[in-house]
Amino acid sequence: MSVVIRISDEDRARAWGFLVRHSPGTALPNNTFIVSDEAARGLRRAGVNFAEISRDEPGVGVARAAAGERI
Repeated sequence: MSVVIRISDEDRARAWGFLVRHSPGTALPNNTFIVSDEAARGLRRAGVNFAEISRDEPGVGVARAAAGERI
C-alpha cells in the first residue's frame, strides 16, 4: 500500500536520511513523498512529523477498474 505524505521543513533532513536508507519511494516537490505504509510507520516511530495526504487502499483505484467503468 502506498501513502503520500508531506514532511515538515524542520524534519526534512531527518526524514530524508531515514527514507534513503530504509525505503524505496518517490520524492516530489514541496517535501512530499510517496512511500510504503511500512515506511510511514517507521517515520512515525522515528519521531518525524508529517501529514498524510493520501492512501492507496486495496481494491480501490484505476488498477482495479473494469474496462469502460467510470471511476
